[in-house]
Amino acid sequence: MTIEIKVPTLGESVTEATVAKWLKQPGEAIERDEPVVELETDKVTLEVPAPAAGTLGEIRAAEGTNVPVGAILGVIADGAAGSPHPPAARAAESAPHPGPLPAGGERERGGAIVQSVPSPGSRGEGQGEGQSALERSGPAVRKLIAEAEIDAAQVTPTGRGGRITKQDVITARERPAPAPLREPLPPETEPPPANRETRVRMTRLRRRIAERLKEAQQNAAMLTTFNEIDMSGAIALRERWREAFEKKHGVRLGFMSIFVKAAIVALRELPAVNAEIDGEDIVYKNHYDIGVAVGTEQGLVVPVVRDADRRSFADIEKEIAALGHKARDGKLTIEDLSGGTFTISNGGDRRSSACTRSNGGRWRSATRSRSGR
Repeated sequence: MTIEIKVPTLGESVTEATVAKWLKQPGEAIERDEPVVELETDKVTLEVPAPAAGTLGEIRAAEGTNVPVGAILGVIADGAAGSPHPPAARAAESAPHPGPLPAGGERERGGAIVQSVPSPGSRGEGQGEGQSALERSGPAVRKLIAEAEIDAAQVTPTGRGGRITKQDVITARERPAPAPLREPLPPETEPPPANRETRVRMTRLRRRIAERLKEAQQNAAMLTTFNEIDMSGAIALRERWREAFEKKHGVRLGFMSIFVKAAIVALRELPAVNAEIDGEDIVYKNHYDIGVAVGTEQGLVVPVVRDADRRSFADIEKEIAALGHKARDGKLTIEDLSGGTFTISNGGDRRSSACTRSNGGRWRSATRSRSGR
């Protein structure tokens, strides 16, 4: 019996995804609900869990393949999940255990005799011959070699029967030591790299961001206003209550919660800004779901703080921190990114202050305090 791994529902307006990475390979055991494959959509990266326990039998959608909702990604075959002896371990157990080395440092390998390489402390060929010649020589010669602190292998025996004579020791002692090998000088200039360019395939999220930016540039009537805001009151408020706030609520008092609350006050005064155009109708939103832009390695994402008007400053700070961690860990879901009525974007180190009317009739703002905090 086999069980199919299918592309799950990806959320509103998302009809296909790209297979980013297989977390399991054919033949590996899988537990139920264990992540098997990662999918990239236009909005988020998500993991597809295994619908049942077993063994991954087949991968039908390779990495980089675009797959629609409901497509078959792979097949799980029946098998003992979580086997205590994986294939590599079983192969190692079944392999013959190497026996002790025969005399002379030899070992049989595939029917052939392989001579092991002696270690620096063992006798090599030259050392063995020099030791044999030394043992055949008289005690006076052995004493002379010990006093001269030379290796017997460096002495060429000329005596009868391969014995070392005193003259042989004197000749070896007067022979100049071999000059050490000189290290080659590094090249003065490094050669140019073989590839002057590196081409990297964009993720679906980055492609979608690029497409939307280009569409907005070509099709939307762009209106940008710049405003300078006196942040001294907000800065003083934060400095006054920061330590007490963190001690009481366990989270730092940042500027983002202040921006969110200020935006809600403005949206209540100007409800058209919290509205959207749907065909020939203007839809006024009576709730305030504020999107907060978060930069990640994969690109910019905008998770949504739901019902921000009903939340306290501490609740907003905790929610923003939790959504930021999920975004950087790639754990955001489609629901986390959908349904925002207004978006606050942080200008980062650019210290920008801008408000741009984007395609669709919604306002997008970028706010940055002049203090650089």
